[in-house]
Amino acid sequence: MALEQIIQDGEKYLMYNYKRLPVVFTSGKGCYLTDTEGNQYLDFLAGVAVNSLGHCPEAVVEALKDQLSKVMHVSNYFWIDTQVELAKLLVDNSFGDKAFFCNSGAEANEAAIKLARKHSYKKFGAQKNEIIAMKGSFHGRTLATLAVTDNKKYQEGYGPIPESFKFVPFNDIDALKAAITENTCAILLEPIQGEGGVTAAELQYLKAVKTLAVENNILLIFDEIQCGFARTGKLFAYENYGVAPDIMSLAKALGNGFPIGALITTDEIAASWQPGDHGTTFGGNPLACAAGVATMKEILEGKLWEKAESTGKYFQTKLQALVEKYEWVKQIKGMGLMLGLELTIDGAPIVEKAFEKKVIINCTAGKVLRFVPPLIVGEKEIDLLMNILTEIFEEISTNL
Repeated sequence: MALEQIIQDGEKYLMYNYKRLPVVFTSGKGCYLTDTEGNQYLDFLAGVAVNSLGHCPEAVVEALKDQLSKVMHVSNYFWIDTQVELAKLLVDNSFGDKAFFCNSGAEANEAAIKLARKHSYKKFGAQKNEIIAMKGSFHGRTLATLAVTDNKKYQEGYGPIPESFKFVPFNDIDALKAAITENTCAILLEPIQGEGGVTAAELQYLKAVKTLAVENNILLIFDEIQCGFARTGKLFAYENYGVAPDIMSLAKALGNGFPIGALITTDEIAASWQPGDHGTTFGGNPLACAAGVATMKEILEGKLWEKAESTGKYFQTKLQALVEKYEWVKQIKGMGLMLGLELTIDGAPIVEKAFEKKVIINCTAGKVLRFVPPLIVGEKEIDLLMNILTEIFEEISTNL
């Protein structure tokens, strides 16, 4: 079907809740996507940090094909072999003891909120139910995750928003300390805020948050939906800080494009849920977990966190040249291959110009160009991106 017809039918039959670029991708391999016209695009967004192994990696494709020929879905009334295998891989390589599977990041955060409240309810009583989140956060679009997402545009028109949630400035330990009450049951934060401008937690801040949580019998929840799975130079971002959470939410890269989310926690906290307390029809089904197992094995066997660290340093060196050359380029943010380039001007036109030149990037928080390419990206692809960005930046400087 021609591009024009696809767009015409899409506008007729799909709800208008996405602003879409005029392209349809029909195939992808590695760091590249190909559209209906045969044009190749260099992908530095990776489905928003999803396709960490690149597009259509052989290991994941073959795992899905194999599982498709066996069984696609059974309910959680039964044991599922791929689910148990994936749980073991996650637990053996993290702080946790137990895993729970769902279908998305929003569901993982919703489950984290429910688990934290259930645990506190059983241990301290119904009054200890308040959750503190961070300004600049993004945790999902369900009603509960909207309540911990600090962006009024996502909440407008959906009230009443669930209560007993509050926000404090990120990286401000005094503000957090002042917000804690005897009713606080959990602190929820992203070690690196993705939608909030690729802003990383400061080392001493995160250590102090952990101390506050322990002293006040508060659960610490890390949302690693975007920053997890080798993207920051460690398998999980919390390892960069030496601070382990009590609960961790995961999704995005876990299935390398196949929808799956997960929750990791300790034995003590996991025991707060008993049969019937929480569940999902599709969560952790054989097909999703087969994708997760294949993805995890590729990440672990390839030690892709090491590649993310080394390639990320090369990338940062190239980006630094832009910081030094253009006065409207403010700073580099993030770590590993989760990087942002903060500007003093609107970043959206740069994203559009890059797209015209067949490069896919993203802008978050208005003025931060976000780069979350596949972890297999190399210096060749980075150099190509930098050449195109330099062309765009030169054009902008001429017109400023």
